[in-house]
Amino acid sequence: MRAALLRWYDRGKRDLPWRRTRDPYAIWVSETMLQQTQVATVLPYYHRFMEAFPSVEALDRASLDAVRSVWSGLGYYRRAANLKQAARLLVSRHGGRLPADYRALLGLPGIGRYTAGAVMSIAFEQPYAAPDGNLRRVYARLLGLTDSKAIDQAAERMVSRSRPGDFNQAVMELGATLCLPGLPLCDRCPVAHWCRARASGAFDVPRRPPVRTRAVQWPLVLVESLSRVLLHRRPDDGLLAGLWELPTPEELPARLRGTLRRAESVAVIRHAITDMRITAPVYVLRRQVPMKGSAWRWVDLADLHTHPLSSLSTKAVRAVRHHLPVTRD
Repeated sequence: MRAALLRWYDRGKRDLPWRRTRDPYAIWVSETMLQQTQVATVLPYYHRFMEAFPSVEALDRASLDAVRSVWSGLGYYRRAANLKQAARLLVSRHGGRLPADYRALLGLPGIGRYTAGAVMSIAFEQPYAAPDGNLRRVYARLLGLTDSKAIDQAAERMVSRSRPGDFNQAVMELGATLCLPGLPLCDRCPVAHWCRARASGAFDVPRRPPVRTRAVQWPLVLVESLSRVLLHRRPDDGLLAGLWELPTPEELPARLRGTLRRAESVAVIRHAITDMRITAPVYVLRRQVPMKGSAWRWVDLADLHTHPLSSLSTKAVRAVRHHLPVTRD
């Protein structure tokens, strides 16, 4: 079965940039980005990130704002902060290199069993499983397992000793392209002959309880003056930590809120963050508003891309751009 899966992988695997290298740093970055994020979404961010921060040392030297700016739009922003914190530890404790030690990797911020297993197997060719959602689904069906612990134990048992990195990627590739969450494409599966789910017709796998979503109203105000926009920085902890965004009406001085209550929003955008389904009316206010403190900043419209702006605010700026002065690209 291992041989059949590896032959299938060798013949038709997707050509992904992180599969062209054994650099532990590049693999770590890619696997961090791929947490809860699809490959197609990750690709442009991966290229930009590696160009901006080509090594652990470069990432350590960069400011957190610079890292967040390159990451902006990819979501789950804590991952970017974890990469930055881990780079500092790698420079101070490991000479700027990722250690070829599973336990040491688990001790770094943002690295769990999946990422540690992926780095160990792909970069260092050590037989560790990388239990992501795709891999767990494949093993649950292939071996007829329903218990999460049993699936993880099977993943450790099944990993190839001669090609552990390729084997883990082959299993994940199978889950991403053929052994899909809904109806699997069994007629194209290289290991269908061994699959208990196919033999029984029972393709259900253990699932987490569905996340309950909640509707949230999140009004935003684009305050503009002389082709500059007022931005507000979120706290370093919590939702959208450390990102810049358009302020909400409540964050502006009280004298302006009455003006906004009488105004019509010029756009309404919709966005999803974690369990929130956000409706965000956007107001445009042309006024110079003096704001004190490091959490406030006036930024040229043409320079917004240099700040780590939340996806919600990025959508808002795009939605009302035709209401704003023309700027250079």
